[in-house]
Amino acid sequence: MPYVTAEEALQTIQSGERVFIHGSACTPLYMLKKMGEQTSRLRDVELVSISLYGDVELDKPKYHPHFNFNSLFVSGSIRQAVKEGRADYVPVFLSEIPDLFKRKILPLDVAIVQVSEPDRHGYCSLGTSVDIARSAVNTAKHVIAQVNPQVPRTHGDGMMHIDSFHAMVFHDEPLQEVRYGDHVGETEMKIGRFIAELIDDRSTLQLGIGTIPDAVLRCLDNHKDLGIHTEMFSDGIIDLVEKDVITNRYKTIHPNKTVTSFALGTRRLYDYVDDNPAFAFLDVDYVNEAFIIRRNAKVIAVNSAVEVDLTGQVCADSIGTYQYSGVGGQMDFMRGAALSDGGKPIIALSSRTAKGVPRIVPLLKPGAGVVTTRAHAHYVITEYGVAFLFGKNLRQRAKALIEIAHPDDREMLEKASVERFKEFTL
Repeated sequence: MPYVTAEEALQTIQSGERVFIHGSACTPLYMLKKMGEQTSRLRDVELVSISLYGDVELDKPKYHPHFNFNSLFVSGSIRQAVKEGRADYVPVFLSEIPDLFKRKILPLDVAIVQVSEPDRHGYCSLGTSVDIARSAVNTAKHVIAQVNPQVPRTHGDGMMHIDSFHAMVFHDEPLQEVRYGDHVGETEMKIGRFIAELIDDRSTLQLGIGTIPDAVLRCLDNHKDLGIHTEMFSDGIIDLVEKDVITNRYKTIHPNKTVTSFALGTRRLYDYVDDNPAFAFLDVDYVNEAFIIRRNAKVIAVNSAVEVDLTGQVCADSIGTYQYSGVGGQMDFMRGAALSDGGKPIIALSSRTAKGVPRIVPLLKPGAGVVTTRAHAHYVITEYGVAFLFGKNLRQRAKALIEIAHPDDREMLEKASVERFKEFTL
């Protein structure tokens, strides 16, 4: 199939249609900018995506109502647009997003993806982000590919023959990069050490990306034969793979392979997974399926939170009514780990924000979203210790959480607990 210009490819899109946008490192910024040049003919185009990275252009006020984001996860690129009412958010488990496409709840007219160059057989790769993109391209009426030689060829479900595309646009541009490891401090390292103590040899890890996951990985040098089955990962796993700490040797499913749905990090990571058969990038409705996750023994799921109340309710996607992120895959893995033989679902967070705001609180802020319910919360960890909540009553949970709160917040929390649960002694 010959390459065409972006302008020619985008003629496929009509006013009022729904368009899927590839996300994370593979966000097709060039195509988004070119879409912004077509406001004279396009109006009410709905853009559907999960995390977008970089300057996506179309989130700016001047493009509304020509283009409207209906996001399945609120990333930094569109957070302000959601706050100002120029974009919307759909709360949904990451594992269930493909069903929105397949069942025509959110039928897709067009999918725009960024892919690797075709190989000698005519196959391109969805690169670092197979996640929900695989289902999007399978169900969309038209698929536009931004072909980029900087997209790595990853093994798994991301292979697409050029015959699957209705138009191909060649554009060479760097992938989006993040460097979480640069921001790991002593608080994160304390949390990381507590988590590492809970991880047995031959465990299977879901760690995600961020400063706490990177801190955990730095504390695992003395572990043996760890496995990875995760929705996403970053640079932190590379050193452990090369040190033979992560071997995937004892996983029940997909032994000898690191399983993920997407990766986000630096160019070092993208080069590392390029044509590397030790990594399997699979459709997220499989990777994040709790009954798939549980098939591995000793699954350790580490997820973050905005705040946790004294009963164990976990807010992870909003700050009060301010939509900060999304439901994502937290509950997929919290439940999968809980069902795994010897599994441990963990919520990890610093006791206070950078501005000194308590994160273990008597009550969640008004409007806060509960992503992980108190019935699903097993371990909560801060830099002050580990609270094990599974099987504990509300009063016992409050006591355990107060013990890992910031010392300056404990008196306030104890008073709130006495008021709520009547009797309370530490």
